[in-house]
Amino acid sequence: MPIDSRIPASRQTGTFVKTGAPQIIEILGGAGLDFAVVDAEHAPFDRATLDILVIAARSVSLPLFVRIPDVAPATIQSALDLGVDGLLVPHVDSAEAARVVVARSRFIGGERGFSSSPRFAGYGALGMTKAVQAGDGTAIMCQIESRAGCDAARDIAAVDGVSGLFVGRADLALSLGLTDARAPEVMQATVDILAIARQAGKIAGVALGDAAERAEFESMGASWFVVGSDQSLLRKGALSLML
Repeated sequence: MPIDSRIPASRQTGTFVKTGAPQIIEILGGAGLDFAVVDAEHAPFDRATLDILVIAARSVSLPLFVRIPDVAPATIQSALDLGVDGLLVPHVDSAEAARVVVARSRFIGGERGFSSSPRFAGYGALGMTKAVQAGDGTAIMCQIESRAGCDAARDIAAVDGVSGLFVGRADLALSLGLTDARAPEVMQATVDILAIARQAGKIAGVALGDAAERAEFESMGASWFVVGSDQSLLRKGALSLML
């Protein structure tokens, strides 16, 4: 199977953004992060705030993903029209669920409605052909975080248009009846999912609580890391002042 061109040639590290301030995006981009993920699943972001964050990301050439709160067509189209680089889709538990997300994010062979006026289309400057090509190139990362998702991971990775699999170990642990993201069952499932992603020629991603874990999971085959969040980075920095 050919390797997807969106697979990172080397390790890529980003973080979740949970605060609606464009300055945070500017700082993360200036710090040299490879990408950031706006967490619209667990933090309060409306479309206007997301719009400003995308502008900030473009100002510092920081690729910006959005973890969407649901897979409603309007939710997906809103994020993509703003010009985000990709979607991180939580709770993908089946190949059919993955196909639905891909269809709602694609023009050709999909269901996404077209307008040349949004940012993704250069506010009309790209023309329809280039705008469709740009829109259909958006990365779709499917988050595997349940027993059902683990069982369907190989089929999900095989869906055309899925860019990669992303392991959410906390919810995966809960799905397995556990409260430890490092429990042996969770770690084995993580290894298995990362292997499935790589075997399918897709991105192998994982969420980490701390950068100190990165080498461990890189040895398992992960190459796309979301480490902590802007809030955890701020908290650690504040606590360091008290040492």
